[in-house]
Amino acid sequence: MADPRAGTLATPADLVDVPHLVASYYNLQPDPEDPAQQVVFGTSGHRGSSLRSAFNETHILATTQAIVDYRTSQGIDGPLFIGRDTHGLSEPAWASALEVLIANDVRVLVDDRDGYTPTPAVSHAILRANAGRLSGSGLADGIVVTPSHNPPSDGGFKYNPPHGGPADSDATKVIAARANELIRAGLAGVKRVPFAAARRKAEAYDFLGSYVDDLPNVVDLAAIRDAGVRIAADPLGGASVAYWAEIAERHKIDLNVVNELVDPTWRFMPLDWDGKIRMDCSSPSAMAELVRFLESTPEFDIATGNDADSDRHGIVTRDAGLMNPNHFLAVAIDHLFGGARPDWPATARIGKTLVSSSMIDRVAGALDKPLVEVPVGFKWFVPGLIDGSFGFGGEESAGASFLRFDGTVWTTDKDGIILALLASEILARTGKSPSQRYAELVAAHGEPAYARIDAPASREEKAKLAALSPDAVTATTLAGEEITAKLTEAPGNGAAIGGLKVTTESAWFAARPSGTEDVYKIYAESFRGPDHLAQVQEEARAVVSSALA
Repeated sequence: MADPRAGTLATPADLVDVPHLVASYYNLQPDPEDPAQQVVFGTSGHRGSSLRSAFNETHILATTQAIVDYRTSQGIDGPLFIGRDTHGLSEPAWASALEVLIANDVRVLVDDRDGYTPTPAVSHAILRANAGRLSGSGLADGIVVTPSHNPPSDGGFKYNPPHGGPADSDATKVIAARANELIRAGLAGVKRVPFAAARRKAEAYDFLGSYVDDLPNVVDLAAIRDAGVRIAADPLGGASVAYWAEIAERHKIDLNVVNELVDPTWRFMPLDWDGKIRMDCSSPSAMAELVRFLESTPEFDIATGNDADSDRHGIVTRDAGLMNPNHFLAVAIDHLFGGARPDWPATARIGKTLVSSSMIDRVAGALDKPLVEVPVGFKWFVPGLIDGSFGFGGEESAGASFLRFDGTVWTTDKDGIILALLASEILARTGKSPSQRYAELVAAHGEPAYARIDAPASREEKAKLAALSPDAVTATTLAGEEITAKLTEAPGNGAAIGGLKVTTESAWFAARPSGTEDVYKIYAESFRGPDHLAQVQEEARAVVSSALA
């Protein structure tokens, strides 16, 4: 149930005490035997709050040394690019990491403006440095200090190997295990130099210029400029804050940054659905202020938002407000594969996660383009983006990337900046907003109703759900339709999905355990309307409960 204050501006009582947050980073020590205080890598690195002893100096010193040890074991001996976002814990963690990296004689490249660095700019830098190589000496890798869209009290720390995308579990398991071993040993084995000495030895890299100057090779900025599309960009206080003004200046686009504030409390953010401050640019509650701004400001045609590390996108149009991420993914795919990228390989595939809308399946079918459905996690798109076999990879949570005009890789991590610019390209080249284009897709393919709900589950039940086999599902129908598939592996690559997906002719649901809470998530969709969706959700709970029993 949504908090009654969702969508309203934060009050002083909602704000994190930043000095206390930073002091806790340095002063609190994690209990290495408490699972909640250990280093754990999820799909986007290690995350937690210093206030709960889940993200402290000890964690970052140990994790950075573990990354150094890992890259040594893999023969990675080139430069390491490191960037940070605007969270209050990001700069302290960035400084701690720098002390360990330099002490281990790693060549470290930091932002030449000493500013914030979006996740896609780090991925772009790694790929540019490696120039298409994934083996041999001199390979670069990177670290991004960010908890993405998480609340202001959180910190995050993620590793991107030489392929430029999120590290796979074969790397993160080794790194986390080594980090926890170092913590239990009282950081014996961690090398470190004073920050002043580390900062002097770090080299400068123009993340912003390298990324912004390269944008015409991936998005049709000339069309946006020539059509005179008027863009309102809101970085939501995140790492793209300096990038948008440079995009406007360097490429002569009619674009204005409507909020240049950076404040680690995010006092200017509307509260999210649960009453927390969260920089989720796909959330109607968190984006309520930008929606109101566009409604009341006729001099702009379209508005966009990004989360704190700019790997997610939010698209706001005059006719529909904030677009559902699934809707925009379908429109983006239809545009890119429908003629906007004629030099892409004819065999380039569309990548989607298994909890993304089936509207994408119908769009792909109408375009006669191959579709690949993978488990949740952007890492599954990395190999295809690297070799050009995936033209596009996208997640239902508003994260995506796509190839350059010439069919080569742009980034292998999510890029909220190019997706935001693509919305303006679509408007410029079609004369219609992305939401108007989605309405045309609905007219052609039907209108899906989509939602995600949570259901309680114990730790034991979550483990059982993650290990289910299709045979555990005895039901033969779902919401009045015959079940056509029971999946515990993704059809696109055969990888375990860590849960269950059940499909019918016009509907589906997927159930996955939460990595942080005692719940499991039920994603569901129906092309037969909201009432049928509710029936799917109700029966999904029963199917999962029966399978767990």
